[in-house]
Amino acid sequence: MSLTELMSGANLDGYAQVSLLLFLLAFVLVLWRVFSPRFKSTYDKAARMPLDDDTPQTPRTRGE
Repeated sequence: MSLTELMSGANLDGYAQVSLLLFLLAFVLVLWRVFSPRFKSTYDKAARMPLDDDTPQTPRTRGE
C-alpha cells in the first residue's frame, strides 16, 4: 500500500472545511472588535499617541 492510497482513503477533506470555518470566525471577531463603537476610544487614544505631548513616551534602547 502506497502513501498516496493511504492518504486518499483517510477522508481528510473535512479538516479543510473546519479550518476554513475557524478562520472565518476569527476574522469576523477581529473585524467586530476593530469596528465596534465600544472600543473606539481605545483606538482613538492609540492613534493620537505619537502626537501626545502631555505624556511623552521614552523610546526603548537595545540592551535594556
